[in-house]
Amino acid sequence: MSSKVAVGSDIGQARRTVEQLRMEAGIDRVKVSKVAADLLQFCTEQGKSDPFLVGIPPATNPFKEKKPCAIL
Repeated sequence: MSSKVAVGSDIGQARRTVEQLRMEAGIDRVKVSKVAADLLQFCTEQGKSDPFLVGIPPATNPFKEKKPCAIL
């Protein structure tokens, strides 16, 4: 009896795998070279406003200490 359950489970798993593969086969793919070029262009364009690259102006820095600690 347990071998029939195992076989039924294997068949169900195989069907799910086939359905997943069919779904993935229908996805339109984009070449890596095209995606890499688009990513490079995006990073170049956005780099001018990236605070990690250009820093945060002191006037708009939300993490700047407003005043020193009075206890110390």
